Amino acid sequence: QVQLVESGGGLVQPGGSLRLSCAASGMNFNIYVMGWYRQAPGKQREWVADITPGGRTNYADFRKGRFTISRDNAKNTVYLQMNSLKSEDTAAYYCNAIMVGNSGPRYWGQGTQVTVSS
Repeated sequence: QVQLVESGGGLVQPGGSLRLSCAASGMNFNIYVMGWYRQAPGKQREWVADITPGGRTNYADFRKGRFTISRDNAKNTVYLQMNSLKSEDTAAYYCNAIMVGNSGPRYWGQGTQVTVSS
């Protein structure tokens, strides 16, 4: 079965940094577009970023240069480096995966909580 396991969330002060990781298994990682979504309390899920197997990236406008998505195909892992964190970044962050060409279902991880607070 496809499994996506996020890690790296936690409590961080405003202006601080975190790096989230998502380890994938049960699939051919190298043919999947990987992405990150987040959902804050009382709000809808929103897209953060995604990255193709070849490393092409796309970001939501709110990133404002603060977030970087990357992947290590040898480790079947995707990362989200988050800098200059703000309180409004507080959310559950979810890893997701979909095969190139949208030829299968979208898979989701269990989420990792990021809380930005002083």
